[in-house]
Amino acid sequence: MFERIRNLREDKDLTQKEMAKILSIAQTTYSDYELGKLNIPLQTLILLAQFHNTSIDYILELTDEKRPYKRKGTR
Repeated sequence: MFERIRNLREDKDLTQKEMAKILSIAQTTYSDYELGKLNIPLQTLILLAQFHNTSIDYILELTDEKRPYKRKGTR
């Protein structure tokens, strides 16, 4: 999971500081997420998945399918 969030961030050419700002957290907290020192709260996982247009399952390495699922209430 930790490598996935780093790769997703790097794919968008964002720094940890920029990603932390998007998530409204400290850069050190985001760094700890990428290093696996802290568990990522569910709300932050949701924000990461939405921002990167992917699914939480992809971030958690439960699937290799990067495309997000069809969202509830959408066609």
